[in-house]
Amino acid sequence: MKIRMNEITTLNKGLIVFVLCTFMLNSCTSEVEPEKPVNWSKEQSTQMHRELAAEEEIDIQLFLAQHADWKMTKTGSGLQYYIYEHGEGKLAEVGDYAQVEFKITLLDGTLCYETEKNEFQEFKVDLSEVETGIQEGVKLLHQGDKAKLIIPSHLAHGLVGDMNKIPPLNPIVVDLFLKELK
Repeated sequence: MKIRMNEITTLNKGLIVFVLCTFMLNSCTSEVEPEKPVNWSKEQSTQMHRELAAEEEIDIQLFLAQHADWKMTKTGSGLQYYIYEHGEGKLAEVGDYAQVEFKITLLDGTLCYETEKNEFQEFKVDLSEVETGIQEGVKLLHQGDKAKLIIPSHLAHGLVGDMNKIPPLNPIVVDLFLKELK
């Protein structure tokens, strides 16, 4: 019995169709197991946050050990700041429009964001979506001040990062120049 080449091709096509149909039918009938409820308490969340904060504080202290010349002041929220050049303008207040130049890095020195030379970002103090840590830091500055801020992740981008350049649970270092207040 002779089988011609186009008969083999037809047989192969038929076999492929049979295998694909079988696979699709089997995949459609498999049952999905219901998700098991997660038993996670407020106490467990609090404990996890304490552990993460403690690890982050160690990282910050190791960073500061390498920058001993930064005379940091720590606020109650955990923000640390050092004004290395004093301006002569007024103190920033809630509702002021602040024009700032900045450079944001991770503790390892990775550059995340930076304003272009001779450009600035403007935002309304405490009434905008700028990171809580930057808002707090600006309110400690006078117009013309230049400062270093170390912002723990809970005052920056927290558990998710900024979905772009700042990873989750990372403190940031901000070199900030408060150029003008309006």
